[in-house]
Amino acid sequence: MPEKGLIDELRDRVRKSPLPRHVAIIMDGNGRWAELRGLPRVEGHRAGSEAVRAVTREARRIGLEALTLYAFSAQNWGRPEEEVGALMALLAEYLDAERDEIMENGIRLEAVGEVERLPSFVRGRLDRMRAESAGNRGMVLTLALSYGGREELVQAARRLVRRGLPPERITEDALEGELWTSDARLPTLDLLVRTSGERRISNFLLWQSAYAELSFVETLWPDFRELSLLQAVADFQTRERRFGLTGAQVAGGSPGE
Repeated sequence: MPEKGLIDELRDRVRKSPLPRHVAIIMDGNGRWAELRGLPRVEGHRAGSEAVRAVTREARRIGLEALTLYAFSAQNWGRPEEEVGALMALLAEYLDAERDEIMENGIRLEAVGEVERLPSFVRGRLDRMRAESAGNRGMVLTLALSYGGREELVQAARRLVRRGLPPERITEDALEGELWTSDARLPTLDLLVRTSGERRISNFLLWQSAYAELSFVETLWPDFRELSLLQAVADFQTRERRFGLTGAQVAGGSPGE
């Protein structure tokens, strides 16, 4: 079957089962994609931005509530200055190019991370897009920028201290309420996908992924498109999510082993 027919068939199928409310993706493999083709690393990142467009459109098409993309980690600041500069330029280019589509499709753009570290030409565009799209209700697209899961937990703890909360009032809900993702008003994370064949989550959404389903795929990010997203969602829909209970409890029967 041609790929378009396969995409259409799989799209129809995933729509008939409960969708994950919130999908997050570690977009890995841009550099390797470029190296395999004898291209500069920046060309891998450029191709990766095309994958962002395709995956965002498909996520909106099938009806996901939230899509979070690991675009730039707190540790990525340690990469060569030329590469960091190219990534920031691509991010600004993306924000300019996607504005109309984001607005036309009712997408709310959010960002999580130490966004104050971003250069002003990126932060200004990001702030404007967040403000302009704040009233949209179609889907939340969140870019994790200068983001780290450990860094997020540290700043959440600092917020609690500044609030003067006594130890006995520091609960899971209290801590979760101080996370960057809480500021973005995101639903619980259901599915975390990593591309490129790596089997780790690399300091991404450490708290939020506690009960998320994990999916590790071999595809390098620039090649991850509509079909890849649909396959990850379809696989999620086959899994039994027990949250510490037994299978029988989840099914509504008697507790078992």
